Amino acid sequence: MRDIMGNHLFSGPEPDPAGDAGHENAPPRVGFFTDTSVCIGCKACEVACKEWNALPEDGLSLTGMSYDNTVGLGASTWRHVAFIEQPVPAGRTELPLLAPDSGKPAAPDSVQPGAGEDDSAGVRWLMSSDVCKHCTHAACLDVCPTGSLFRTEFGTVVVQEDICNGCGYCVPACPYGVIEQRPTDGRAFKCTMCYDRLGAGQEPACAKACPTESIQFGPLDELRERAALRVEQLHDAGVTEARLYGHEPDNGVGGDGAFFLLLDEPEVYGLPPDPVVTTRDLPAMWRHAGIAALSLVTGAALSFAFPALTRRSGRT
Repeated sequence: MRDIMGNHLFSGPEPDPAGDAGHENAPPRVGFFTDTSVCIGCKACEVACKEWNALPEDGLSLTGMSYDNTVGLGASTWRHVAFIEQPVPAGRTELPLLAPDSGKPAAPDSVQPGAGEDDSAGVRWLMSSDVCKHCTHAACLDVCPTGSLFRTEFGTVVVQEDICNGCGYCVPACPYGVIEQRPTDGRAFKCTMCYDRLGAGQEPACAKACPTESIQFGPLDELRERAALRVEQLHDAGVTEARLYGHEPDNGVGGDGAFFLLLDEPEVYGLPPDPVVTTRDLPAMWRHAGIAALSLVTGAALSFAFPALTRRSGRT
């Protein structure tokens, strides 16, 4: 984003990230809307992502975390399906699913996994397919010294692995902890939203493979409207805890290019409750550093000038 003087800004609403990055006549910004209320934990998105992007396997050891064998996003895991086990909310054991587009109730036997009548333990699973958020203000991009990270004409953020020098600045800069360096060579990797497929007019592999339309892809403005309607449908059906995460254009990262419908607090899913782009305060930090440096130079100059003035006044 740029202000009226043309200076780059690191926070605040930005209606056209691609245009700000220099793309003229860019297509509408695209993104992901992940509706966790219809995720069945099949991991088709994980498999499709790995197959299309030729990602290496990242371990097959048992983690002890339910059916979650990848634990989190990483350099070789660009889609991660989380399995969260928790007690069923009091007064309800069945999640009334709705068809995403029609608003009509789904089949009556659609039950939240782990929350059926046979579940004597009263435990349900919340499932969610996590991914890079493709932030409007992407700190990873802003701190990259080589230009390896860049903003595409679709508004997404991509790493050019042949330019990455493995400095690792992008890793702590990400407020979501998404981007990671691959141990074998030190370079950083993350989701590209299948940039090669977008250029060919295709949707990303994960969205294409999702059997329940939990992962929806399209123009970001349309997805936000669809998501708001979905939340309204769930509230009408009694699922009052349904909420959107990352959809607000004026949040701490200027709005996410990949946002979510959650059935519990963000922390339950391993997401920060109030993410803020880590480069937001850079202008203020540089101003404070400049003032401190000026004060130091002024003090040093006075320390040399004062004795000279004292000696001169003593002679007179």
